[in-house]
Amino acid sequence: MRKPKSTAMLAVVVAAVSTGPGVAVAQNARGSAEGPTKARGYDHPDQFIHLKDVKLVDNMYPVIQHPEQEQQARAKLAALASHTGRKPNILIFLLDDVGWMDPGFDGGGIAVGNETPVMDKLASEGLVLTSAYSTPSCSPTRATIHTGQNPLHHGILRPPMYGEPGGLDGAVTVASVLKQLGYVTQGVGKWHMGENKGSLPQNVGYDDYMGFLGVSDMYTEWRDTYFNPEVALSPSRFRMMQEDPFNHDEVHCSSTNHEKCESVRTIDLDYIKDLDKHWMDYSVSFIHRMKDSKSPFFLYHATRGCHFDNYPSDEWAGKSRARSVFSDCMVHMDYVLGQLYKALEETGQLENTLIFLTSDNGPECEIPPHGRSPFRGCKGSSWEGGVRVPTFAYWKGMINPRRSEGLFDLADLFNTAISVAGKPGAQVAEFVPKSTYIDGIDQTGLLLADSGESARKSRPYTLNQYFAMMRVDEFKYIFTAEIQGGFFAKGDVGGFSGPIATETGGAVMVNLYTNPQEDISIGVRHIPMAVPVIGEAGWYMKELMRYPPQFKIGFASNNPPLYDLAPKLEKKQAENANENHNGNGKEKDSKRKQR
Repeated sequence: MRKPKSTAMLAVVVAAVSTGPGVAVAQNARGSAEGPTKARGYDHPDQFIHLKDVKLVDNMYPVIQHPEQEQQARAKLAALASHTGRKPNILIFLLDDVGWMDPGFDGGGIAVGNETPVMDKLASEGLVLTSAYSTPSCSPTRATIHTGQNPLHHGILRPPMYGEPGGLDGAVTVASVLKQLGYVTQGVGKWHMGENKGSLPQNVGYDDYMGFLGVSDMYTEWRDTYFNPEVALSPSRFRMMQEDPFNHDEVHCSSTNHEKCESVRTIDLDYIKDLDKHWMDYSVSFIHRMKDSKSPFFLYHATRGCHFDNYPSDEWAGKSRARSVFSDCMVHMDYVLGQLYKALEETGQLENTLIFLTSDNGPECEIPPHGRSPFRGCKGSSWEGGVRVPTFAYWKGMINPRRSEGLFDLADLFNTAISVAGKPGAQVAEFVPKSTYIDGIDQTGLLLADSGESARKSRPYTLNQYFAMMRVDEFKYIFTAEIQGGFFAKGDVGGFSGPIATETGGAVMVNLYTNPQEDISIGVRHIPMAVPVIGEAGWYMKELMRYPPQFKIGFASNNPPLYDLAPKLEKKQAENANENHNGNGKEKDSKRKQR
């Protein structure tokens, strides 16, 4: 017969205090009020909340060290170099506004009306990163990939539009570093990191670049009588846009001309349909030219698709099951990737090329039809739907096929590409000034070790000028967030059209495994996990004070963040203290003279 709870608990207490002299022995150290558990529990890969990450260099984000997997990765790279006689090629294939669930390898594809057989095949033979993160919007992400910095450190907080100033401005980029390491650097497609001279592709490390400098809607929306009749059907307003001093053309940029990029063709409502085909042909031609080169290459291919407005050519219109312009674009982008893969295979360069596919942010929900995400939020927000992006790395014979839930920030591409090129870990710091903070980390071990784990313990989220959230393992602490639908009750609502709450109650945390929609806070019930995650956020706040943010381009705001004000307040306090000290000294001298 089962004893009453009170009797059972009394027995435990008596047993604990009757063990003789010395320390009492706990009888129910782990379990519940019903009694101890016999379950042993389990640890899982890529969960590091209990570990201390290590700073390799003061101006670099700390890492979780995995010596054995790093050795395995270096051994693989050495064996490949011995076989090929040169460093590996690197291809970054960057999609635009494609959501986590748009490709088939993340559950979309045919299920949402757009098959992606090429992406799915390469993903199944490579490493799918289920927790890979962009920034909330395209230009900040592109700059993050190129600099290894999040938007607070590189300063491009939002996309520059219609020729607005703001860009890379001569920053150290992955292209410029790889060029130093002997790489031929080729860029193709959407740039959108500044049109000023210092930000042009050829002035930040590219030997050659074919593409456009802005974003696709910038070239077409004001021409379209359906989307913008208030401009397209007004001769004076239309003329204003024609004369607006932004670059209206597809351009060719070459390292032989650092002054400007040469115009190729004006982008209008017809040519917008052909850009991705032209860029595909350009990249394929480049891959073929590099076949017998003694130098490795870095190819950054940034598609036009599937950013609005999508104008499919006759070849692709209706090609998807959904027959929407977005889904038609998705099947087109899958084909483009397939042609680049085919060129690598035909030229014998596939085994020596790392292919990395990702998107610059989540779906743009203000402008339908758009992409899909199973997570909360859209482009323009730091909710998971806005920043968790479809991502895989493929490298024939080098990457063991699997899926990883390890944290990966697209800033990590900077460090990882340089590591693959021969400068791993702390050596990345050799290429940047000591005052430049690198938010990326070297993830070569994650990619190349047979069971590689992430080297990243935590991942900070940014939103415009704010450090907004922090993730450690499955836990995400939230202290600044976009309120989707906070202003408008009607229409399509995404991340850019909601107000931003910069203060919370202080204990707002979600579990992304049990609640991917981020609509249930567990911060109070799960304090043992909340405290260390909050601690990580506090640590990074101090990093931002030591390495202050830049603000090259952003939104107007009435609320400066603490880490922006703190250095100025500290400076002012020091000045005041110095003045007081000098004043007191003068006063004492005066009193001495009076005596």
